[in-house]
Amino acid sequence: MKRIMIMLLIACSAFNTISADPTAPPKKPETVIATLNAIIYKFGLNEGQVYSTNRDPNTGIIESSMKIVPFRCLAISDQNDFTQQTIALKNDELLTEVARNFPKDEPLSYQFLHIQPGSNEQFQLKVITNNGMSQSTQRIRTNKEQEMWLMCCKNPENPQLRDAYAITWELSADKRYIEGSVYMITSLRPDMYEKSMVSNTFRIDGRVGSDLSDSLYVVYMADTAEELNAVADDAFVATMPVVNRRFNFSVEIDKPKVGRIRTVMPDGSLCELWTNLDFVPGETYRITTHNGWYEEDRDYENRVGRYSGHSLLNDLQRRGVDDRSVEVAIDTIPEDFWLVETAQRWPQTLPQHQQAQLQLKAELVEMDIENIKAKYKTIDEILSGFRSRERIMLLFNQILKQNKELDKKYQEVIKLAKKLNCPAEEMPNLYKEILQFYTEQNRALNELYKDSITNGNTIRKLHEYVTKQMEKYINEMTKAIQ
Repeated sequence: MKRIMIMLLIACSAFNTISADPTAPPKKPETVIATLNAIIYKFGLNEGQVYSTNRDPNTGIIESSMKIVPFRCLAISDQNDFTQQTIALKNDELLTEVARNFPKDEPLSYQFLHIQPGSNEQFQLKVITNNGMSQSTQRIRTNKEQEMWLMCCKNPENPQLRDAYAITWELSADKRYIEGSVYMITSLRPDMYEKSMVSNTFRIDGRVGSDLSDSLYVVYMADTAEELNAVADDAFVATMPVVNRRFNFSVEIDKPKVGRIRTVMPDGSLCELWTNLDFVPGETYRITTHNGWYEEDRDYENRVGRYSGHSLLNDLQRRGVDDRSVEVAIDTIPEDFWLVETAQRWPQTLPQHQQAQLQLKAELVEMDIENIKAKYKTIDEILSGFRSRERIMLLFNQILKQNKELDKKYQEVIKLAKKLNCPAEEMPNLYKEILQFYTEQNRALNELYKDSITNGNTIRKLHEYVTKQMEKYINEMTKAIQ
C-alpha cells in the first residue's frame, strides 16, 4: 500500500510539472469560443458585422483578424428590481453562460477583465500589425451602462499573436431588449512591441517620385513654429541623401517639435519650396516627393498631425515659399479644386510667384476638403461596424467646424483671384467647383438622415449650414455670370 501511494505521488508530481511547463503550447479557450459563437448564431445581427483578415504577403501567415458581431435579444426582468444582474434571456441562458464560462477558461488567459454596469471605466484594445509599425485601437466598452467580459490569450499556432475574446451588452432604452457586441480579435502581442511603440524616436521615411531626380534633402527642427520660421538656411540639423530613390531621417526627442524638409538643388542652392510638419516622438512620417507637390501621410496627419487638433503648426505654415525669390518652379493649381480648363489657362499667364501664392491657397482648401471627406468616411465605417452615436455626433460637430474654416479659405481664394485680375469669364468656374463639394455633402447628409442613429439636432445644424452655403455661392455664381 505504501509503495502504491509513493508511485501515485510521483505521478501527480510529474503531471503538475508537465502542466506548468512554460514551453507547452497554449490552448484555446474552447468553452468561451463556443459560448460566443452560440450567441452570434442565435442573436447575431447581419447589419454592422465586421470581418477582416490580414496576411503577411511573403509567408501567407495570418498577422491579424477581426470579427465583430452586434447582437440583440429580448430580455425578461423583475420589474420591481430591474438591474443588470436580474436580466435573463427569454427562453435562453446564453448570457448566464458567459458569466459561467469566462471564469472557467480564465487560466488559459494572460489578461482577464470583467466590468460591471455602473462603472465609469471604458476599455479599448490595441491592435498592432505590420511587424509592430502600425497600431490602432478598437473600442470595446464605451459607456457605464455596459457589462463587459474580456480575456486575452496567446495564439496556439503563433506565439507572436494575441487572441482577444470579448462581449459587451446593455439594456435598450425601452428596457425590452439586450443589445451588445461580440469581439474576436487576433493581432500581434502588444507586450512584445510595447517598448518600441513608446520609443522617443521620430522618423521620416521618404521616397522620390519618378518625375524627380533629387539627390539630397536637408532637415530643420525647432521647438515652435515661430522659431522654425526664423531658422537660417544653413541651420539644418541633418542631411538626407537619396539612395535608390529613398531617403530617411531619425532623431530622439522627448516632446513634439516642428520641422522642415527642403530640397538641395543640383547647383547647391536650396529650393524655394519646402514642407513643414510636426515631429512627434515614437512616430514615423511617410512622404513621397514629386515635382512641385508631395504625397503626405494622411494617417499620420489624422492621428498626430494637422487634422488631429494637436499640431504645433497652423495651416499657413504647412507649405512654405521663400519670398526672397520670385523664380519659383511651380506646378499647376490642383486640378481637383479648380477646373482643369481654368488651371491650364489664366494662372499660367501669371508671374511664377503669383502662381505660387494661388497654389498655396488652393492647397489649403484641398486639405480641408480631404479632412471633411475623411470624417464622412469614418462615419460610414462606424455605421458599418460598432455603431457609436456619441462618436458620430462628435464627428458631425467637427465637420461643421471644419466647413466654417473651409468657407474662410474659399473667400481667401476668391479675394486673391480677383486681386490677380482673374478674367470675369473664369469666376463662374470657381463657384461651380465650390458648389460641387457642397452638393456632395448635401447628398451624403440626405442619405444619413435615413439612419435613425444619425438623426438629430447635430446633423440638422450641419445640413442647414451646408444648404445656406449652397444658396450663398449660387447667388455669387449668378452675379458672376451676369
